[in-house]
Amino acid sequence: MPYVTVYDRGTFEVEMGKKVVLALEDNGVNILHRCGGKGKCTTCRVEVLAGDFLEISNEEKKSFEENGIEDQLRLSCQIYVNGDIAIRPILTVESSGLASGPRPAD
Repeated sequence: MPYVTVYDRGTFEVEMGKKVVLALEDNGVNILHRCGGKGKCTTCRVEVLAGDFLEISNEEKKSFEENGIEDQLRLSCQIYVNGDIAIRPILTVESSGLASGPRPAD
């Protein structure tokens, strides 16, 4: 199984093909996902520090353009674990003071 390394949080094993937002949440990282993983709110964005993700989806492109998000970031609800990765969450429950939002679908 691949490993996900989260900046300042540690490393954990995650099954291949799992959404990154769910991998984070299931391993105690309180990432925001205010829209429930629909790629609309951009609160679940992460900085990719190492590893390879598939091409950015049209949904991500649209959300990034509408919200002025930098291109080295990705939406954790739109990417899947496909190998070892290292990321830094941008917004968490702790850093924002907001509730995480409804759990995204698998």
